[in-house]
Amino acid sequence: MEHKYDAAVPAAVAEGVTVEAPARLHMGFLDLNGGIGRRFGSLGLTLEEPRTRITVWPTQAVSAHGPSCVRAAGCARTVLRNLRAGSGVHVEIEEAIPEHAGLGAGTQLSLAVGTALARLFGVERDLAETASMLERGARSGIGIGAFGQGGFLVDGGRGPDTRVPPIISRMAFPAHWRVLLIFDQRSKGVHGNAEKAAFRNLPPFPAEQAAHLCRLALMRVLPALAESNLDDFGRAIAEIQQIVGDHFAAAQGGRFASPDVAAVLEWLRAQGIVGVGQSSWGPTGFAVIESEIEAQRLLRAARTRWGANGPLRFKVCRARNRGSEVRVGGGPSGLDRTRN
Repeated sequence: MEHKYDAAVPAAVAEGVTVEAPARLHMGFLDLNGGIGRRFGSLGLTLEEPRTRITVWPTQAVSAHGPSCVRAAGCARTVLRNLRAGSGVHVEIEEAIPEHAGLGAGTQLSLAVGTALARLFGVERDLAETASMLERGARSGIGIGAFGQGGFLVDGGRGPDTRVPPIISRMAFPAHWRVLLIFDQRSKGVHGNAEKAAFRNLPPFPAEQAAHLCRLALMRVLPALAESNLDDFGRAIAEIQQIVGDHFAAAQGGRFASPDVAAVLEWLRAQGIVGVGQSSWGPTGFAVIESEIEAQRLLRAARTRWGANGPLRFKVCRARNRGSEVRVGGGPSGLDRTRN
């Protein structure tokens, strides 16, 4: 029989641990060819909203309540087995990133549960170790980087011995820029077994295109961020989106998964917004906009054009230049202390 240690919870956190985890945009892969020994690599941006927020406290059995509660309970069981804990936990999900929308819901919830349980039981855990245990970061490290650091991120893809894709660049996103999100409530992005099959069936990706994507990332996207040059940043992101979206078109029904989102992105381009695209498998679309005033103007115009009762929803949000937040000591009744 496997030995179980005494799972006494440290007094400082006995009443509970709360973790707030941010959504992320996955803005495109860099090398789907893999001919030089590493594959994937990707660009992404951490968002203030939507977010996942959970509170965990010790109980006799494992339970969870709220959106995505089945996934949360499964993650908790995996972590408890790994910790050899002799007790259970309750996971209360107060907010959750929409699932299968391209915003990293699964990774953020998994890492939030893993981080909360490690803190609850007083165990020091490397974030990469937690991600690997919960089978996150199979192709992209952007969600893990968003949880740990925030900001605009580039990951280095997977090599032969990679545990999780490493973050090789992290930059602060200009505070005055805004992101307009476009949600299609009738559609879900490719996920699960369908996603695995899609990657298996993708055609070979030309090495020349992979080289061009990497050049765009290094010589246009990152310098444009450093200089707060939205036009150059947006045009480079849009070109990456076009190349990658066309490669995935057969698997998702076109350059963008949702025809309705695609129509909004085309309309935004006609309004002079160049930095548009789809996050991951979608269907969520995004547009990077110069200011809060301009973002709110476009938000009002989009809502007027597409109506309040249709399948599309719109949201203006800020980038988040920090990672997740952990608060300890409040349990189900509130929070009383913050640790970053």
